[in-house]
Amino acid sequence: MRKKIKRFFSRLKLKFYIWTKKSSSLIPSYKEEGPSYERTCFKICLKIIHHSDTEFMIAPMSDKRYLKNDAMGIFITMSERRVEITNHVYNYNVKLTERDWERLSYIFDTETDKRRLDYESEVNSQITNSLHSILERVSNFK
Repeated sequence: MRKKIKRFFSRLKLKFYIWTKKSSSLIPSYKEEGPSYERTCFKICLKIIHHSDTEFMIAPMSDKRYLKNDAMGIFITMSERRVEITNHVYNYNVKLTERDWERLSYIFDTETDKRRLDYESEVNSQITNSLHSILERVSNFK
C-alpha cells in the first residue's frame, strides 16, 4: 500500500513539474531578423545611456524613464515598451519587443544606480565636520 501511495505522489509530482515547466516550443526563440528600426532604436538608447554627459530621470508614478543629452541634442522618453526619441528636427516613436524592453530598462536602472553610488561616494568623501561641530556652528549663527 505504501508503495502505491509513493508511486502516486511521485507521478503527481512529475506531472505537476511537466505542467508548470515552460516548454521551449511555447516560447518563441529570439531572432535578430526584426525590423531594423527597432534594433537601431535599441542601439541608440544603449549609446545614450552609456554616454557620460547623459542626464537620467525617473518618474515613479508613471514609471517613465527619461534620458537627456545636450551635447548630442537628443531627448529620450521610455515607457511601457515604447521609446520616443526626439532631436531638434524629428520625433521617433518605436515599440520594442518584450525582450529588448526588459534589457533596456535593466541597463537603464543599472546605470542609474551606478551613477547614484558615485554621487553618494562623492558626497561622503567631502565630509569634514562632525555633527557636533555643525550643531555648534548652527547654534552660534544669528
